[in-house]
Amino acid sequence: MKKSFENWFWEDLEIEFGLEQNNLPELDAWLDTSTIIISDKEREQLTKLSQRFNKYYKNWNEDELKMQFIAPLLLIVDYYLENYLPFSQRYISAVVNKWELAGRVDWMLSKGKQMPRKPYFFLHEYKREVSPDGDPQGQLLAELFAAQHLNQDNFPVYGCYVVGKDWTFMVLKANIYAVSRPYQANEAPDFDTIFKVLQKIKILLPQ
Repeated sequence: MKKSFENWFWEDLEIEFGLEQNNLPELDAWLDTSTIIISDKEREQLTKLSQRFNKYYKNWNEDELKMQFIAPLLLIVDYYLENYLPFSQRYISAVVNKWELAGRVDWMLSKGKQMPRKPYFFLHEYKREVSPDGDPQGQLLAELFAAQHLNQDNFPVYGCYVVGKDWTFMVLKANIYAVSRPYQANEAPDFDTIFKVLQKIKILLPQ
């Protein structure tokens, strides 16, 4: 049976695949950004971006949130790495037991040059507000679970979903997943943390 990422709810994934939400040291390590320093150049760029976000985000639609805020923020982080590249709107699928989990991913950081071959970090932009017909945590968890089975290794996979101003981070390792509190991009301390967490993933990726 085939089911797209967007149709998964986190409870369905727990029931079908034995996943369990719990604490993970990998999430704690990711959120510990004490070693990440924001440079003067980055601070200048982030200040302008933050001012734009706080002024306009309440009026943005989904595409405007992506283009006016998320994309510029990812460019400041700079994910063009030696062993990894960013990919957007790429299709991935994995067959687990009787299920095929599949769909187009908003954005991922993966090994591969022309196509994603080993994805380890996903960013999922949902909507300005949560829809009663969807579950952003479930959709991201389905993407992480599919990536875990595609990668066939013991490394954790990381993700983040964005709903309006709220950024929530998630890690999946084996059958355990951990979820952070929402970090609010319109609050200065949280905005800095979001940027630092996005930066730190570059340190945590397997080589």
